[in-house]
Amino acid sequence: MRSGRCEAEASEASITAACRAIQKLTRVRVVDNSALGNTPYHRPPKCIHVYNKTGVGKVGDKILLAIKGEKKKALIVGHKMPGPHMTPRFDSNNVVLIEDNGNPIGTRIKTPIPYTLRQKGEFSKVLAIARNFV
Repeated sequence: MRSGRCEAEASEASITAACRAIQKLTRVRVVDNSALGNTPYHRPPKCIHVYNKTGVGKVGDKILLAIKGEKKKALIVGHKMPGPHMTPRFDSNNVVLIEDNGNPIGTRIKTPIPYTLRQKGEFSKVLAIARNFV
């Protein structure tokens, strides 16, 4: 590591997947209108665990957040890393807070979410509160 950036970002030739995806201690942005995600706090929400084998979160993966001194589950609905062909790339790492059973905590999602979540079909209640898709 040099100056806080990973080696792949320092060179223009190659980009590794783990540098821009969501992993442990990654800062995220809550994009729903839940009370927990919208009230200001001096620390941004951070990922403390990714629920998959690789430990690197993509769109549609569940993560565990540390937000305002609490642990909450969240669903990744957008990340900075470029994905497969014709998938959108976002300016920030976006998540939606969910309960343990998969229901969203908020009632509205403020940003567009990728169409690939609709194809998975696993989170129908999150898709129901989304306003628009990309």
